[in-house]
Amino acid sequence: MFNSVVTRALAAFRYRDFRILWLGAFTSTVGNWMQKVAQAWLVFDLTKSSFYLGLDDFLGQLPILLLTLVGGVVADRHDRRRVLIGSQIVQMSTALTLAALVFFDAVQVGWILTLSFVAGLGQAFGGPAYQALIPSLVEKKDLPNAIALNSIQFNLARVIGPLLAGATLAMWGTAVCFGLNGLSFLVVIFAILGMAHVHVKPAEQKPLLDELRGGLRYAKGEPAIVGLTVLGGLTTFLGLPLLTFLPVFAKDVFGGDINRFSHMMAFSGAGAVCGALVTAWLGRFHHMGRTLLTILVVFGALVTGFALSRVGWVSNLLLFFTGATLLMTFSMTASLVQLIVPDHLRGRVMSIYMVAFRGGMPLGSLVTGFVIDRVGAPAAIAVNGVLLSVVALWFLVRRDVPGDVSSVTN
Repeated sequence: MFNSVVTRALAAFRYRDFRILWLGAFTSTVGNWMQKVAQAWLVFDLTKSSFYLGLDDFLGQLPILLLTLVGGVVADRHDRRRVLIGSQIVQMSTALTLAALVFFDAVQVGWILTLSFVAGLGQAFGGPAYQALIPSLVEKKDLPNAIALNSIQFNLARVIGPLLAGATLAMWGTAVCFGLNGLSFLVVIFAILGMAHVHVKPAEQKPLLDELRGGLRYAKGEPAIVGLTVLGGLTTFLGLPLLTFLPVFAKDVFGGDINRFSHMMAFSGAGAVCGALVTAWLGRFHHMGRTLLTILVVFGALVTGFALSRVGWVSNLLLFFTGATLLMTFSMTASLVQLIVPDHLRGRVMSIYMVAFRGGMPLGSLVTGFVIDRVGAPAAIAVNGVLLSVVALWFLVRRDVPGDVSSVTN
């Protein structure tokens, strides 16, 4: 019984190419989180300014928001493995350059900001290529499992990376953190080179702008894609501010310190890993769309419950379940988009989804932060949770979008 459960939860690992790519991506993501922690520490140490911390994050995200749609077209026109390798080389170069600048004591905040922007350029093209490559590595029935396992590697890295960064910073300093991240990209590059996947060129190629318009036209004409993209954007816009402003709850609501904050993040991260495991075990099943919307209703209620809670252990428990339901929502939404879209449009359509998904994060934090300054964190986050549940219920009542996206798995 136990063996059958494990086999089902790890179904996508039966495919050699997916297994290789997963291990490479996990190693690189651990390195990315090491650099993220070390870079934030370095920027604040150099400037003593929260503004520069925000500016560094913004410049890293800006190319992703501006160029991901173009990256989607490139992923559909060219060998996705080569595009992904090019993206890794760009990001590896920025990490190693930053390591050298720190090692030779020549680092300035301007260089850090510039390198963040260049790394973002690499991610703008690598992201759609990676998302579009995964479905070609597994059978369609195992695609939701593969996407859930990909979520697991990201969240495991989110826990392991900062821990390794802390130890590395204490023993060897920031230059080693950046250097190790740079070397981690080699693991991804060798993993991609070792894959047996064969790229199939499209039958014809139109001008880039025509293909971009073709992707947008397809997405606009597919109600399920529109509905899922809206859901993905609204989930990050209304749901992720809970994590962004968790330090406010730790300090102002519970009167804690950094340890309280780290414990709260640990509960959320543990829930996320468990949620991804459950989604991986479920795989592809009937009425997947309706299940997604039901989980989103529950997630909104949990967010509101956490915002109103003043009991420590209750809040920790609620954080665990918000982490689980949030990851289940993300995994199922991405799975349904991937199941619907044809392969020759996959890069473009996934890039449209990624823009909504990634764009909701900074915008949601900006708006919620503005509201928090006026009504306080508990009220603002509680309202976000209510709005999430209302949106999900509205989609459930409307049977056309995306309540019937479950039809792709029926």
